[in-house]
Amino acid sequence: MSFTLAIVGRPNVGKSTLFNRLVGKRLALVDDTPGVTRDLREGAARLGDLRFTVIDTAGLEEATDDSLQGRMRRLTERAVDMADICLFMIDARTGVTPTDQTFAEILRKRSAHVILAANKAEGSAADAGVIEAYALGLGEPIRMSAEHNEGLNDLYTQLMPLADEFADRAESDAPETDVDVDLDEDEAETDAVPVPTRDKPLQVAVVGRPNAGKSTLINRILGEDRLLTGPEAGITRDAISLTTDWVGPDGDAVPMRIFDTAGMRRKAKVQEKLEKLSVSDGLRAVKFAEVVVVLLDAAIPFEQQDLRIADLAEREGRAVVVAVNKWDIEEDKQAKLRDLRESFERLLPQLRGAPLVTVSAKTGRGLDRLHGAIMRAHAVWNRRVPTAALNRWLSGMLEQHPPPAPQGKRIKLRYMTQAKTRPPGFVVMCSHPDKMPASYSRYLVNGLREDFDMPGTPIRLHLRSQNDANPYKGRKKSGPSKLRKHTQGRRD
Repeated sequence: MSFTLAIVGRPNVGKSTLFNRLVGKRLALVDDTPGVTRDLREGAARLGDLRFTVIDTAGLEEATDDSLQGRMRRLTERAVDMADICLFMIDARTGVTPTDQTFAEILRKRSAHVILAANKAEGSAADAGVIEAYALGLGEPIRMSAEHNEGLNDLYTQLMPLADEFADRAESDAPETDVDVDLDEDEAETDAVPVPTRDKPLQVAVVGRPNAGKSTLINRILGEDRLLTGPEAGITRDAISLTTDWVGPDGDAVPMRIFDTAGMRRKAKVQEKLEKLSVSDGLRAVKFAEVVVVLLDAAIPFEQQDLRIADLAEREGRAVVVAVNKWDIEEDKQAKLRDLRESFERLLPQLRGAPLVTVSAKTGRGLDRLHGAIMRAHAVWNRRVPTAALNRWLSGMLEQHPPPAPQGKRIKLRYMTQAKTRPPGFVVMCSHPDKMPASYSRYLVNGLREDFDMPGTPIRLHLRSQNDANPYKGRKKSGPSKLRKHTQGRRD
């Protein structure tokens, strides 16, 4: 990426709409409600032949206290300091407001390159607002409509000379990201467990109920206040992805892309359209993740919604790690830990053996254990068992507990192989697979977990019928042939 562009402005001027237009995907949530965006979202933008990083920010408001709006403003000001170029957007139909004038003065002092854009400028109703924009002292405004894809050519014209200014820096930074990438990818293809690289980092999604501490935990992992946090429940709305090199207890840095998701409440309580969009965005992050960290509140762990979220991750076939947050405020830690393990085994039998880690996002204690649990879960999720070992194991399981014979039909399990990983999937060739009871399938799955050391990961077991039956079975019986009739007549 040659430069970084931050889109700033008042709430509901169309910043997220333009962000989605530049990245070519609907990454940011868009709604008519002001103040939808709260966190900083980065994306790889493309405009003509320009390639750059674009940052979507929260709407600027005149709040400097420690309220939610004040914290959102500080996060946006930080994005302004990070970016090379700021695109200041106003609403052309509303015109220039006193708030716009205040923030235009701030941007002139904090950013070296500011581009002014008058959005929602389609039609003659926006002419007055475009003319008023000249009074901000930021040069000629770009007449733009992000929703209708208008004005992007003018934006390209203003970005092009600035992109040349930052081109030298991009060339000097490029070799650092490309060194040995091809070698790492080749090694990942030959190893049993793929090694995360800068190009293909380990995908980790942090999910849980509202106010469980997901954003605080990710900020602690990153070592900086990158996500908006606070005592209010439901602050996070977008599923924000952040890339970092998480250094484990052994000193090795593992490239990871961590997804912060919105808190998921019970479906009956989710009524507003915006919350539905936030939850669906989080569910999409779970589907694309490799490891899902289900974060619980130590004060109220394993509520019904926690169980639903963990079961969702298992059904999606993701590796699951259960983390219990706010452990620093627990008094009797040993008794609480015993209760947690007992509840985990009783309420989530489908995740038997999955890691259960206690952490404190506020103090940072337990993060090394969480890092190790994520790496172990990822390794198990990618595990492959040789076919010879599987068939030896299957023979022992059959001797120990033969399959039943429903309706007098004996079920024969002939051989077994592993068809896939991520998660591990096994195929058993047998007779009458439709008559195999679910209890015997669970017996085999539990045996695979224990004997091949695959705790916690989802295991898929498929029973298939082997095509070695009588080839004439089902054919219509024909009468005696002419030759048989002829020989029978001669004998008579």
